[in-house]
Amino acid sequence: MNNINETNNVNPNWEGNWQNPRFRRISMVRAIEIALQRVPGEAIKAELEFDDGVLQYEIEIRTNQGAKYEVRVDAVTGQVLRVKLD
Repeated sequence: MNNINETNNVNPNWEGNWQNPRFRRISMVRAIEIALQRVPGEAIKAELEFDDGVLQYEIEIRTNQGAKYEVRVDAVTGQVLRVKLD
């Protein structure tokens, strides 16, 4: 899935000053929304980090059944990079 609009190179998930490459990232709120679409539950922790050369959000989610998942979301594209049961 391509989240970038081909006509003007704008990712619809970006907020604010998307023209400046230093600020081209989705918001933490949007990253949590994306993670919760993959793993329904409650987001209990979210961090922005640089890991393996990729700026990404690490979001911890507790499901209604009590399971805890770690979901990593690419901070630029909004793509889910990994879902891991903790």
